[in-house]
Amino acid sequence: MTDDTPKGESRRNFIKGVIAGGVAVSSASYLFRAPALLGQSPAVGAGERLITINVNGQQRRVDVMKQETLASTLRYKLGLTGTKLGCDRAECGSCTVLIDDIPHYSCSVLTHTVRERKVLTIEGLASSDGTLHPVQQGVMDEQGFQCAFCMSGFIMAAVGYLKTNPQPTRAELAHGLSGNLCRCQDYDKILTAMMRGAENMRKTTRA
Repeated sequence: MTDDTPKGESRRNFIKGVIAGGVAVSSASYLFRAPALLGQSPAVGAGERLITINVNGQQRRVDVMKQETLASTLRYKLGLTGTKLGCDRAECGSCTVLIDDIPHYSCSVLTHTVRERKVLTIEGLASSDGTLHPVQQGVMDEQGFQCAFCMSGFIMAAVGYLKTNPQPTRAELAHGLSGNLCRCQDYDKILTAMMRGAENMRKTTRA
């Protein structure tokens, strides 16, 4: 500081420099230690994105972000677009899939959580020779949907429910499917189709 420099101005600039430098150091420190707080190094975190999940009986290797939902992975990474995205907030049931034979809203399941588990989508229901699943055949028999956007979710929910109650009453099956919504409000026809599907399943079991 020279004699002709105003002391107030020099002090002000000095304080500004200290504050700016402190913010930069603090921000950098936070960014670089964030992975350590999560218990991982940046390299390990990047490697963990490549995971293997069992979908429709096949081991699928896929690059998945930490916050990625199963619905997004199925549709946009694996091309299984039979799983529909409707509300994307676990209310409509269009994205229903089976995880270890239990129906789940895939829009609210993180893909990383299904490792070591079995995921079944609408594409995996039919036999390898193209024979439809009994519930799918029930829909064909009764023409149970109008626009059919919600169809895959209803079918997957019905298949999951019928594994626990293969001989339901109409009211019981309606309760089992109550987590799925139809925009066309064609519930009576849908329920009739699902009941036919249950009957088809019992016939297949007896055969």
